[in-house]
Amino acid sequence: MGKQSLRTGMMIKLAAAVASGLLVAGLFPPFRFSAMVWVALVPMMVALWSLGGKRAGWKGFGLGWLAGSVSCAIQFNWLSVVSPLGAALMPLYLGLYWGAFGAFAATWGNPGNSPAGASTIGVISKSLRIGFCHAAVWAGLELLRGWLLTGFGWNGLGVAFHETPAMAQSADLLGVTGLSMVPVFFQTVLVQAGRRMMEGARDGQRRTRLDFATAAAVVGVLVCYGIVRIATEGRGETTRLKALLVQLNIPQEAARQLWDGVKVHMAYEDETLKGLEGLAEKDEARLKEAMEKSEEGTLALSWPDWVMWPETALTGRIFRLDDGNWGTHPENQRTIAEVREAGPFQLIYGINELEAQPTPDGQLEMKPQGRAWNSIAVMTPENQLQTYRKRHLVIFGETIPFVDSIPFPRKIYEQQAGVEYGGSFSPGESLEPLPIPTAGGKVIGAIPTVCFEDSVPRLTRKFVRPGPQVIINVTNDGWFKESAAAAQHFANARFRAIELRRPMLRCANTGVSAAVDSTGSTAHPDTGKPQVLVDENGSHFTRGSLLVELGVPENPSFSLYALIGDWGVIGLSMVGLVTGFRTRRRSENH
Repeated sequence: MGKQSLRTGMMIKLAAAVASGLLVAGLFPPFRFSAMVWVALVPMMVALWSLGGKRAGWKGFGLGWLAGSVSCAIQFNWLSVVSPLGAALMPLYLGLYWGAFGAFAATWGNPGNSPAGASTIGVISKSLRIGFCHAAVWAGLELLRGWLLTGFGWNGLGVAFHETPAMAQSADLLGVTGLSMVPVFFQTVLVQAGRRMMEGARDGQRRTRLDFATAAAVVGVLVCYGIVRIATEGRGETTRLKALLVQLNIPQEAARQLWDGVKVHMAYEDETLKGLEGLAEKDEARLKEAMEKSEEGTLALSWPDWVMWPETALTGRIFRLDDGNWGTHPENQRTIAEVREAGPFQLIYGINELEAQPTPDGQLEMKPQGRAWNSIAVMTPENQLQTYRKRHLVIFGETIPFVDSIPFPRKIYEQQAGVEYGGSFSPGESLEPLPIPTAGGKVIGAIPTVCFEDSVPRLTRKFVRPGPQVIINVTNDGWFKESAAAAQHFANARFRAIELRRPMLRCANTGVSAAVDSTGSTAHPDTGKPQVLVDENGSHFTRGSLLVELGVPENPSFSLYALIGDWGVIGLSMVGLVTGFRTRRRSENH
């Protein structure tokens, strides 16, 4: 009977871990259960705190690993579109961070190992201390996950607030990773208060709930902070920026585009010219109407300051010489010249850039063993060029560690991606924003990000400078077809605008092309309509163009996160670990 009871108890604990994994997975696209962020970890916490004995740490690790593996297998099942092997291995790896949290919660952080004392103050102090320790350790592990082995920080618990603007604003304090502390703190206090209430119900005594009231008050304060930030952000002088985002939705099989180069270039010409001609017709109609009515004052026109194409938009390459001079393939020249016929604008697009040398006949070619970069190109109407070279490369996508000395990673890549491995990109080195003028001559500093760099906050914050700035991102989530990858990418990316208090422009081939203001909202500054490129059914998997507008602050604030970066979370997580360790030692000494 005893063994049966133990087995039943362990099955309940395993079920609780799985339940938490499922609930956390439901917080992110394609699901819409983000409100469950306040209770998602409760089943797992109850199970972890019920563990005891010498092997409690290993049992806690196992329960945490199970919960994390289940959750990440659901969240990132879109990896199977490109790599079934990656979809199987990634959750098992990411579950290790949950496992480390489980080991902490079952041992150093376990309330059963920390006597509270008889006073009400002692009970409250213990509950809040334990809540802080768990929250800090969780956030520290999220931060580690986003850094170790180049990092994969998608879908931290704070990202669940991507559609809860009032809570999301607190990401400007310690980043979205610091925001993850709030629901963990709330739930650990909730479980402790719930336990006391159940004990009080059994013995007929009323137990204090002041710790839960304190946790709820912390959440309330952060909500008020968010409301104030939303109300005050962008009140100062702004520069109106208009951009035309062009998205083709080119189908792919892993890394291989299913359109040939001619079709790609023709499509960019057609879609861009169609969008520009439509805007020109609107402006002409407005001018005619204003003249007929003899209206005075400044007339707001629709012509864009910038036109944006996505990552690796054109099939040709940029050849960059050591002296900074450059050249490009004829097909690129033709396409750019064609769209330039419509009128002046700054052209921003993704392209591969090669380290080049001149040939005897005056042409350009890639250097032997020359470097290649995944770049953003910015081209003026006079064909002056500046580029940003991607710094944070995707492991096994854009670079393969030790590929020259160990052959099997190359074979795995070619088998999973379905294309021959063409060599690694080199990481860029610049941390300088790109100065890009508007039609009125106002220069805006662009914080450049390529692909998933807009989900790496420790990188984007290094570009923050005084004066008007906007984050630009060119990306292509077409690798993952019509999966949840694109929506998850966007949910993570919009926190960069909040963290740094800098608006954002995103242009995707297949993904989410949108404008985001410095509160994380996609609302148009005048009409309030969402500025996201979608079809008539609301799907962002579509072809088309969209004119978006942003009010770029002339003198944007410097958020706390922009100033201190991840050091706030690092410091708090170390305090949480040390506090948990010392509490456990004091308990053992007693």
